[in-house]
Order: sequence, then structure tokens, then C-alpha cells
Amino acid sequence: MIFFRKLKPKSKNSKFLLAIICSLLIIMGRSFEVLAIDEATKEEVTKAVNEIFQKRNKAILKGDAEIIDSIYDTKSKYGTWAMEHEKKKMKYLHNWEGKQGVKFVDIIPNTVIRYIKGSEGKYSVNLLCSTEYKYSYDNQPDIINSSRIGTYHILNLNNTSGEWIITKEWYTDPFADSLDLDNIKTDSFKEFILSQSTRDLSTIKERRLKAVEYAQKYCGAASEEQYGYKYNKSYRDYNPQGGDCANFASQILFEGGKFRKNGAWNYDKSGATRAWLNADGFKSYMVNSGRASVIAYGSYDKVFKASYKLLPGDFVAYEKKGDITHISVVTGADSNGYSLVSCHNTDRYNVPWDLGWSDKKIKFWLVRVHF
Repeated sequence: MIFFRKLKPKSKNSKFLLAIICSLLIIMGRSFEVLAIDEATKEEVTKAVNEIFQKRNKAILKGDAEIIDSIYDTKSKYGTWAMEHEKKKMKYLHNWEGKQGVKFVDIIPNTVIRYIKGSEGKYSVNLLCSTEYKYSYDNQPDIINSSRIGTYHILNLNNTSGEWIITKEWYTDPFADSLDLDNIKTDSFKEFILSQSTRDLSTIKERRLKAVEYAQKYCGAASEEQYGYKYNKSYRDYNPQGGDCANFASQILFEGGKFRKNGAWNYDKSGATRAWLNADGFKSYMVNSGRASVIAYGSYDKVFKASYKLLPGDFVAYEKKGDITHISVVTGADSNGYSLVSCHNTDRYNVPWDLGWSDKKIKFWLVRVHF
């Protein structure tokens, strides 16, 4: 089973309560040490987890629903829910391939076990997974692009007659807002996207480059192993309050981009202002203060061509039902010039800006930041 977390702090509603629960699970994953369990069992369960993640990703690549079925306890409610979600994710990724004119060539999981508890063939595992998604364009089959998405999992496993299966799974879902791509006509998108070419970003300003470096280092579970899959400990993690995306975007612009704090946009020991922390507040402040300006606004079909104007250090704001719920910062472009973003909630590094945001009801704000 998977929780879907609201990405902007709210109060007095059920979605906020759900966000609190999900965020607490994530914090558990970041904070707990491995509990006492014998080394042989630890190695056995760790091996089982790695094999399941690898098997599941290979099944997603191949579009093999039967393999996914075999990984879950489909006799239980929670196992069935988790299995059905993975099938939905598999369908979405293949639909996105068709829209984008790409082919996923590999999905590589790197799991980090936080703790294992249990006994006698029944275990609960808390882990993070930094997953590398590799893809190539139909007209550039030899050029491999790479993105990373980080997820935090609580996984229940049973060993039945030597076979490990998932009985329950909770994790932050990077594709929760991607429900309707199969209802979108994709041929016109694909034709335009494949007509584009590599963009030369080598001459961008030093401040933009530093912003990208900061995002890479502190994008949590989506970062590289050398950075420890952690957020910057100098800042509070606001996931328990509903989301850390605007906080991270503000850090990128302050720490990396060297924008100065002020009375409206500020973080200190006493807390953060709305413009720093809140997704809607961040977008409004950046635009209204003159520190940024809107390149394009609207549904995907209205803005996707303009997305090629985005530069590292710019940002994308995601709107649902008139409410900005998420912020991602642009950190690069792939081999066909498609803009890539990094963010928290869930953690992403250099991921195509619309991947995971394909619901037709979502509107996008493409915003130029004035460095």
C-alpha cells in the first residue's frame, strides 16, 4: 500500500493528516538504526530485498505483469493493493515513453537498509532506494540519459517455502499524479520533442552552476552514494509538516545561487517565512518581487514547447485545482534538450520536468529566475 503525500503545508483537513503519517514514516526511515538481528538473517533479508527490487524493475521494463504478480501476496488486501499500484506505474512509464519518443533501457535500484525486524520468515524492512532511470531517444539510440528518483519504503516480507513475497509496502510515490497520460494524444508531442537537439549550457552563469551543484549534493535519496543520501542538516526537514519542496528550492537559490535573504524570504533558527517554505508563497514571492518572471503557464500541451527555454536555476511550479502544490528546480537538459529538474518530495535529481506529473488537470508555471 502506498501513501500519497500533499506537497504543501495545509491544516485541518484529512489530506494533511495523511501527510503527517506518511512523513513520519519517512523520518523513521532517515533516523532509525538497524535493530538487533543476527547477521546471517540480516544478510538473507537484505539479499531478498535487493533481488525483489531488481526483479520488479526488470518486469516494469519488459511490461511483464505476471512477474509483478509473483512478487506480491495477492491473497492479502495490502499485498494486492501494492501489486496493483506497481502495474499502474508500469503502464504509466510505458505511456510516457510513447509521448516522449524514448525507450527506458534500464532501471537500476540502489537500496540502503535502515533496519530489519522480525523473525521466523516474517520481517519488516525500513529502507531508502535511489533508483537510476536510463533512457534513450528513438532517434538517438546510442545516447543514454540518466535520472535518479529516491524513495523511502517500509516493506513487509514473508518467506514462504523458500520464496520471498511482499505482503505490504508503504512508500512515497513519485508517480502519484500521473493518472491520465493514456488519455492524452501523444503523437504531436512526440514529433516535436524528437525534432529538438542538444542544448549548449556551458556558458550559463556561475551562480546557476553553483545552484545545480547544491541541488545534486542535497537531493536526499536521489543523490549519489558519496553524499550519503541526506538533506542539508543545517536546515529543518519540513516533510512532517506536509512537504519540503519549497524549502529545498529556497536553499538552492540561497546557498547555491547566492540570492540574499530579506524580511519576506527568510530562514533562521526561529523558522521560515511563507515565501521560503510554502510552494504557493515561494512562486508568488519570486515573481512579484522581480527576482523571477513567468515564461509560460498552462496545461502540458500549452507549455511543453516553452519548456526548452528553461535554464538551470529556473523553476517549475505545479498547480492542482488552483493551488501550487510543488516546486522543482531546473538542473539540466538531456540529450534532446528536454529540461530536467531536481527536488524533494519525492526526491529527484535531473528528472524530466513532467515525469510523474501527467494528469491533465495539472497546470505548470515555467519560471525564469533572474540571477
